[in-house]
Amino acid sequence: MELRKDYILDRWSIIAPKRSKRPRSFKQPVAKTTDDNCPFCPGKEDQTPPEIGRVEENKEWKIRWFSNKFGFLDKGNLKIQTHNKFYTFAKAAGKNEVIVETRDHKKQLHNLSIEHITEILRIYVQRIKELSKTNKYVVIFKNQGINAGTSLVHLHTQVAAINIEPPMIKKQVQASFENGKCLYCDIVKSEKEGERRVFENNDFVSFCPYAPRFNFETWIFPKKHIRSITDLNKDQLTQLAQMLKKILLKLAELNASYNFVLHNALKNKDLHFHIEILPRIAKFGGFEHATNIIVQQISPEQAAEFFRE
Repeated sequence: MELRKDYILDRWSIIAPKRSKRPRSFKQPVAKTTDDNCPFCPGKEDQTPPEIGRVEENKEWKIRWFSNKFGFLDKGNLKIQTHNKFYTFAKAAGKNEVIVETRDHKKQLHNLSIEHITEILRIYVQRIKELSKTNKYVVIFKNQGINAGTSLVHLHTQVAAINIEPPMIKKQVQASFENGKCLYCDIVKSEKEGERRVFENNDFVSFCPYAPRFNFETWIFPKKHIRSITDLNKDQLTQLAQMLKKILLKLAELNASYNFVLHNALKNKDLHFHIEILPRIAKFGGFEHATNIIVQQISPEQAAEFFRE
């Protein structure tokens, strides 16, 4: 048993691996993948809001994106108000979009080709650039699987353009620099030589973080200091797609639900861009909710070994 602190944030985890439980013991039941009424399938395009854009192949859409019909952000200006000292509020101003990433209802991201995943990443870049013109921050996130909060199994990613700076990103920006030097750059150099390293290619390295919040949690960092996915060139996006596919192929062996989130720098501020892949295998209990200290059933060292197999 070991209590560990995050590299830079005031966030703690307890590493409590059960010696008798090996990584493959975390395999989850196979989830339902059929849905005759799926609005994201070909032929159901009239069931979604009007398209914002699409990528075509053989005169049919390959990837398409549109406003989220059930979004949690709305039109309007953000004006933060405080009433009676304790009640601070504003309109949830911003924009939600959905990117449907394949025509095939049964395919998930790990099933797609490197070229297809690279095209998806290019759309992430496009949407971030476009929506950043009128919003403070653009969140790109995927909810994959029933335990990760998805309501539709058809492969898709969500985009949320918001008019506040997310507190988590602000904390990372504030904590990740010391005397003008990026601490994440040093973390990447340290982890890529250690036992928590997962994969590495010319421009990226992935590793299981020292004090994870989720079993099998994995981060992908560019080796060089890059502020945003929008700063990656075509070759780097392809390498990122390769890395992402390798990790998700291993998670697929566990039938694991997962979220992944992109962490880009805030406007006019700096942060080492990275992607956090957050498998949703275990549920939080009372201890986690009471303390915000997360108990891990597998160590990041064991998890990294599983990925490298």
